Amino acid sequence: MTGYLPLSEAAERNKLPILKVIRDQFCEHSTILEIGSGTGQHAAFFASQMPTILWKTSDLVCNHAWIEQTIAQIGCENTEGPFELDVRIEEHWNRIPTPASKFDGVFSANTAHIMSWNRVIDMFRGVSRILAPSRKFLIYGPFNHNGEYTSLSNASFDQYLKSQNSEQGIRDDQELLRLGESFDLNLQESIDMPANNRILIFTMSA
Repeated sequence: MTGYLPLSEAAERNKLPILKVIRDQFCEHSTILEIGSGTGQHAAFFASQMPTILWKTSDLVCNHAWIEQTIAQIGCENTEGPFELDVRIEEHWNRIPTPASKFDGVFSANTAHIMSWNRVIDMFRGVSRILAPSRKFLIYGPFNHNGEYTSLSNASFDQYLKSQNSEQGIRDDQELLRLGESFDLNLQESIDMPANNRILIFTMSA
């Protein structure tokens, strides 16, 4: 795949607000894994803005060419991957080169609502295996709160998702809290973001 690169307008709009959060949450010298790197726009931008962080990308193989070309265009030397990651497959988690002390952080944007609930469980299970104690897992996207939509636009988006695939849908923060606790990932904070999105911050138990 050469020439044309897909552009996620949402990724362009949200990259600066997300950057402000992850700069505060991830260590200055860190190895971060991104789950579902998509077009590679987040990886290229965050790596370029945080040169002391090694940003490792991952996704299904069908997205690898996009990620590689986007990163190549920016010329970031502090990125690695993309690595093949289907969250269901244990071997994929095992093949991602993990630092000796495990990852200092994990980030994922706009994935939980396009995965089935069982795949969300698989993602949390995998993160709990590779994340170092007391380090953070950040998830960005739309989330319900206590079983309620937080905006009319999120309600409409949820209906659209389910019309495309009944297993998709906006996840509830309290369900994610309980899921995280089952894998020793504790929900520490929820940060409001533009366009009715949030970042949920989970911390791995010490």
